[in-house]
Amino acid sequence: MKTFGGSVLFLDRSDINTDEIIPAKYLTENSKEALKPYILEDLKLKGFDPPRDIPGKGAIVTRANFGCGSSREHAPWVLEMNGINLVIAESFARIFRQNMYNCGMIAAELPPDILEGIFRKFAGKETTLGVDIEANTLTFTSVASEETVPFTLKDFEQALVASGGWVEYAALHY
Repeated sequence: MKTFGGSVLFLDRSDINTDEIIPAKYLTENSKEALKPYILEDLKLKGFDPPRDIPGKGAIVTRANFGCGSSREHAPWVLEMNGINLVIAESFARIFRQNMYNCGMIAAELPPDILEGIFRKFAGKETTLGVDIEANTLTFTSVASEETVPFTLKDFEQALVASGGWVEYAALHY
């Protein structure tokens, strides 16, 4: 099973698409590892600098419809190669969400009011995230605050995460 949580990267925007997660011009790379330096290269957010802001992050907190656009496994792969195995958002594009679980990663959906509260309380601060998969809780911690919120994993999603992804799950069950 992968490691979940760690330092949090806040991306305060909805509709971050797969071309912004990993630009299409890099889809011809021969390995997942080769994608690593190009993560979020085309994402335009005021004050956001991928080489400065991404290293050491283990989770992303963002807004609605994360991973929209072209369907490609490369988007979760580039996150995984950068140590980001968890994305938290109000919603995800259906194929991106499933690709996350197929890779043994978590795409956790939170209601808009809870997500808004997390942004208000923790964005712009050094924040770490603890994940309890058994209890389905996320614990956000900064110097001045801590908050635990529930999230939902369906049984099959939990099985994919515990196995390390679809290929590993299939090897164990088929």
